[in-house]
Amino acid sequence: MAKAFASQGDLTEKKITFDEIGDGLYAFTAEGDPNSGVIIGDDSVMIVEAQATPRLANKVIECVRSVTDKPISHVVLTHYHAVRVLGASAYGANQIIMGDTARAMVVERGKEDWDSEFQRFPRLFEGHESIPGLTYPTTTFSDDMTVYLGNRRVELMHLGRAHTAGDIVIHVPDQNVMFTGDIVEYHSACYCGDGHFSDWGDTLDNIAYFDVDAIAPGRGDALVGKEMVNAAIENTRDFVESTYRPVQKIAARGGSLKEAWDAVRAECDPKFADYAIYEHCLPFNVARAYDEARGIDTPRIWTAERDLEMWAQLQG
Repeated sequence: MAKAFASQGDLTEKKITFDEIGDGLYAFTAEGDPNSGVIIGDDSVMIVEAQATPRLANKVIECVRSVTDKPISHVVLTHYHAVRVLGASAYGANQIIMGDTARAMVVERGKEDWDSEFQRFPRLFEGHESIPGLTYPTTTFSDDMTVYLGNRRVELMHLGRAHTAGDIVIHVPDQNVMFTGDIVEYHSACYCGDGHFSDWGDTLDNIAYFDVDAIAPGRGDALVGKEMVNAAIENTRDFVESTYRPVQKIAARGGSLKEAWDAVRAECDPKFADYAIYEHCLPFNVARAYDEARGIDTPRIWTAERDLEMWAQLQG
């Protein structure tokens, strides 16, 4: 029998941290599990990233209620992945916002992604029976959008493809703080299974251009101070390039997926093996890198069946 995905054996509950990263801005983090963000406006609250289930979303709500009793008016979702969006119903927000591309990806592959992620990482779907269905936004935008929470201006922007084709970031100018979703990680592996390796570095450059004072990344600790922010951006860049570069060489000479896997392990294990979810991400990262290096621009849809087929090839 083939070895199970690393994430299927990850059953340890993570410690939650709720850090203020700017005036009225918070990062909900959990030792490499998916992060959420909180933006407190004059009269209401915006949540960034909903979590995978309403039950997990309630943990975010508990933290919000420890600092404010203002109603939650907006939920912003940086991309379409199930672990980010399926808890949205818990917040009771009038507005659920995504980029246009992210919504299209929910329509195209949202159910398949849900099934695939649930199989891969069951712990992240605690209380899955409470999910009412796929999460669709009430509001979308193409390039950028401004939301006012009273006098607090919040800028939503698509700065390029990276973790997915439809990633957005959220910038709060009055504190110069950004919520990047999974474009930037901290001491956590980047999940690249739906990513765009060739574009990711340019998108990181676009984030770096803002010279922000703090970032709430997709996974890992809150990044406070320009030194920590810049280190995380460059470390993310190194992770993505170190994954893609060896695969390009294998693909260029017509090598196999298994050879690409071995080459990435040789390059990345010494640097990143202790990162959160590294073993979980690696097979999907290699498979996507192998496709992109062979000219497949649009990531293929992951299904529970394709997950197992790919894993069998890598084990062979």
